[in-house]
Amino acid sequence: MTSSTMETTDIFRGAFYLCMGGHLEDIRFAGNGKQIASFMFTGPDLAEHDRAYRDGHALVNPLQFREALNHLRDILFNHLRKRETRYDRTRKDRPYQSHG
Repeated sequence: MTSSTMETTDIFRGAFYLCMGGHLEDIRFAGNGKQIASFMFTGPDLAEHDRAYRDGHALVNPLQFREALNHLRDILFNHLRKRETRYDRTRKDRPYQSHG
């Protein structure tokens, strides 16, 4: 069993990595005008699992996969909300801004 690191922008592939014992290490954002999330995973044998995924030989428990996908979506949307709040300078709910 060898530990490996994988990066993907595919949330389904990321959910698969979680099902196969991977651990989400980080989410990075990049893009020109669009925010593109890149998921960073570490875990045992991820390179081999990735090969099985690409070859169409990957098998997972569907309930576990759905839960992993929902978990990644929750984490992603929480990160996006934090980023929007941090960079949104036009919010109307600040007491010193007019509401008219």
